[in-house]
Amino acid sequence: MGRRPVFLAILAAALVLVPAAPASASPPKFDLDSADIPALQARMASGRLTAVGLTSTYLDRIHRIDGKVNAVLALNPAALGQAAASDARRRAHHLRGPLDGIPVLVKDNVDTRDQWTTAGSRALRSRPDADATLITRLRDAGAVVLGKANLSEWANFRAAKPTSGWSGVGGQTNNPYVLDYNPCGSSAGSAAGVAASLAQVAIGSETDGSIVCPAGMTATVGHKPSLGLVSRTGVVPISAEQDTAGPIARNVVDVALTLSVLQGRDPADPATLTYPRTQPTDYAKLLRPGVLRGARIGLWRLPVLGPATDAIMTSARNSLVKAGATVVEVTLPYQARLGELEFPALLTEFHRDIDAYLATRPRGPRNLAELIAYNRADPLEQTCFAGQELFEQALAAPPPSDPGYLAGRAELSDLARRSLDETLARYHLDAIASPTNPPAWKTDCAVGDNDVIPSSTPAAVAGYPDVTVPAGFAGPLPVGISFMGARWSDARMLALAADFSRVAPARVPPRFLPTLPS
Repeated sequence: MGRRPVFLAILAAALVLVPAAPASASPPKFDLDSADIPALQARMASGRLTAVGLTSTYLDRIHRIDGKVNAVLALNPAALGQAAASDARRRAHHLRGPLDGIPVLVKDNVDTRDQWTTAGSRALRSRPDADATLITRLRDAGAVVLGKANLSEWANFRAAKPTSGWSGVGGQTNNPYVLDYNPCGSSAGSAAGVAASLAQVAIGSETDGSIVCPAGMTATVGHKPSLGLVSRTGVVPISAEQDTAGPIARNVVDVALTLSVLQGRDPADPATLTYPRTQPTDYAKLLRPGVLRGARIGLWRLPVLGPATDAIMTSARNSLVKAGATVVEVTLPYQARLGELEFPALLTEFHRDIDAYLATRPRGPRNLAELIAYNRADPLEQTCFAGQELFEQALAAPPPSDPGYLAGRAELSDLARRSLDETLARYHLDAIASPTNPPAWKTDCAVGDNDVIPSSTPAAVAGYPDVTVPAGFAGPLPVGISFMGARWSDARMLALAADFSRVAPARVPPRFLPTLPS
């Protein structure tokens, strides 16, 4: 299904089109793609840029470029007003921090009280009653909520063979490097939007791979935080045992600054109650050059991802060694068993958690059974992948009190933690590095995804941090490298990833190729 008819209908119905910037808001004379938040703040502090000017520039770029990428599901009509309020705070010397006036795109499974939150599903075309906790924190920090990003519908937890980046509300998001290739999911719009310079930062969410895979496939930086570092209250769930939200940007410092705003305890999210009081409050201050020198990095190659990806990992290994790190080749244990246990656990948890979430929404299906019935009755929900096999299996899954489920989840979480902890301890490692993704596959609704991407699973199931940065290209298609470590080592993983990006810069802006060159 083409995106534009559905997209324009949504915009008209929800009144979400943002007017063009006023003529007085002249575009900034700098490279938007390479500018980071500190550079933007310096420009605003010197009077060479305003938040209104920056927001207008991004809105103009969305209107010009997003027809190719289809990353932005809906714009926020209040964005320019939020930017003007930031400029007023700057004039009054009452800035709220480094995100004040910075445009942020938000995955459309994060509740926003002033816009629809759909999870890509036509069944949820309504506004929730309240902002997600992370949205409140962004607003309190002065960020400009630019709009909502498209995503894989229901965060890729609906059909047995989905097409990443497709939703019934937004259509298909494209990879900005090669437009008929896939951006991976489920935070497809968040990553593709940042890669195409349609926002400075985006918010994604992950149960297993949904931040790091799209970031890897679009040559952006994605951070899947330790479970409990960022509140999930108001984020459409799959599993409370694995879900988290995190930032995506074109550089590590922007990710670190955004994480500093998002992180913290939330009484409504029990996972955050284990958040250590010793956790840093400013992750960007810890991004010091040279941290790779003396570090011990385990390289988990994953040859299943193909020779092109392995060649990029060899180059990454050489860069790590040149930077002064010791690199040890490792293989993580228990991976086959993790693959057997994860899916059955997620089925039970999805039924439990989606029913609880749907009960909070003022309109739409009230539970999973009603959601299944809605999809059966809506032909537009069947135009790319028609099935909802995962919904149906979740409806029939054992309840959370079932002894078999409890034993399976306990073994799953234990083995995931052990796979990382034992490897880190055995080789005295600071981090484990692995390929984030293979080169993207061609998008095809009739075939679905071709994503054999096991590298995200240990950190996702264990609740440990995972940071991906660009590592190289297979032709024009990006491949990322992930840095994983112990729980709560987010600051260390960001610092290692930033130093890798410094010594082995790999990102180049997308050229929006229509297809792969022959």
